[in-house]
Amino acid sequence: MNKFFGLLMIIVIVAGGAFFYQNWQENSYSKEDLKLEILGPSEITLGQETEYIVKYKNTGNFQLHNPEFIFEPPEQALKGEDFLERQVFGIEQLGEVIYPGEEKVFRFKMRLMGEVEDVKIIKASLSYRPQDIKARYESSSSITTKIGSVPITLEFDLPSKAAAGKELIFRINYFSNVDYLLTDLRCEVEYPFGFEFIKSSPKSIDKADWVIPVLNKSDGGRIEITGIPSGNIGSAQIFKAKLGMWREGEFIVLKEITRGVEIIEPFLYLRQEINGNPQYVALPGELLHYEVFFKNIGDESLRDLFLVNNLEGEAFDLDTLSSDSGSHQQGDNSIAFDWKKVSKLQYLLPLEEGKIEFWVKLKEDLGPVKNPILRNKVFVGQAKEEFVTKINSKMEIVQKGYFEDEVFGNFGPLPPEVGEITSYTIVWQIKNYYSDVNNIKVKAILPENVELTGEIFPEEEISTFSFDSESREIVWSVGDVERGVGVSKDGKTLAFQVAFIPEESHQNQSPKIISEVKMIGEDSWTESTSETLSPAVYTNTLNDFGISGDMGVVK
Repeated sequence: MNKFFGLLMIIVIVAGGAFFYQNWQENSYSKEDLKLEILGPSEITLGQETEYIVKYKNTGNFQLHNPEFIFEPPEQALKGEDFLERQVFGIEQLGEVIYPGEEKVFRFKMRLMGEVEDVKIIKASLSYRPQDIKARYESSSSITTKIGSVPITLEFDLPSKAAAGKELIFRINYFSNVDYLLTDLRCEVEYPFGFEFIKSSPKSIDKADWVIPVLNKSDGGRIEITGIPSGNIGSAQIFKAKLGMWREGEFIVLKEITRGVEIIEPFLYLRQEINGNPQYVALPGELLHYEVFFKNIGDESLRDLFLVNNLEGEAFDLDTLSSDSGSHQQGDNSIAFDWKKVSKLQYLLPLEEGKIEFWVKLKEDLGPVKNPILRNKVFVGQAKEEFVTKINSKMEIVQKGYFEDEVFGNFGPLPPEVGEITSYTIVWQIKNYYSDVNNIKVKAILPENVELTGEIFPEEEISTFSFDSESREIVWSVGDVERGVGVSKDGKTLAFQVAFIPEESHQNQSPKIISEVKMIGEDSWTESTSETLSPAVYTNTLNDFGISGDMGVVK
């Protein structure tokens, strides 16, 4: 009995000691022995590449088994073009044990996206089981970073007042100074209630959403929207816009703007005609006759009005701006009309209409401009209207004739002789300056005594070349031609050979060997048809160097 009691006491003492040791172990270990910290900036600029350093160190005397490290990036953090995901590191990266005194460093690079003043939280945690302890412990740390600057400009070019029921043109200007290539951007606009969308440039996806595929640093653009506001007189209509980017089905807002517009009662109706046409499409180098009509649509007479035209566009030759009743300074882009010289501006009854007029010429050469336009911003008191006029692309078709030619090698007598065949090479060259032109066709007529030999260069243009023997019309179906072809890019050229047999009636004359050539195309910018001509070629107007006009007189 005493032996049994003694054995029981030993078991109790051993178990209690084990329990005490385990409890002592657990109580003696502290999470503070595992130091975990995150180092990184407290404030960043949108889009800049930012590095966060995570460090841990075992400062205690315990081995830490089966460690697992987790790094949690903030929302909308990009790595390349994709979101940076939660990172988990196990024993393969950390080893099975973190020994006393052992430390490790992790580096994570990312770009934080969002709006200015957005606060991003970066988190890290490390879980483990201390030596001889069954329980798992976890140490964690976090850091906050604020987006202090978003170097993106997004602004409304929108008047503070607009007339109810009248067409309103406004713009959204955007610009990036972000040191990072922004892709898949979208600009979304929220209109006030009752706003009627008419059109926009560029075209939208659904009247309120525009795609901006790429935005480089120091690059920008503009969205122009035309619509009709509505609302009670004196009410405020709120326009909103936001610029952001789509990533993995999520829209990240980078910039937001809001602008209010007061609805006022219209009292003047403004309209414009150029060369007698309210929908005029201009041509480089031509003289434009502007007429601006103003009509009193209010209930009261208007007195002592002052009307200003601001002309915007590189195509204007402002030195040619003139008017019998307007005032302007030489080279200035404004021309003003006051009631002292225009009687209708002095006194305008309800429903009465008046007009002013001026003339200005366009430059022949518009430079490297793409899709050129003219703007006339008209101001009369609080009334404002903007008129936009598109300019057709300048197209040129150059027609030349040669005898001494290396393309085909011409034959026959020169000067040409009655009854003898003399061949010539006709060359057509296309130039297109300012906007893409579609469905271009080049046409000319062959005289009765001139025939095609069948020689055409380059060969790939044979399928686009045709001849109607009844009408004797040649047609070159060129197709679409981009802006700059023949100017800043290689030209589009066709050469073909013709044979001329003079008759006795041609003796001592210089007959025509091909008529003037006409080029017709559809301007993709103005959506109108353009055409241009080049003179006919005669036997004495060849472009050969060293062949005089006398050598074109038939013998």
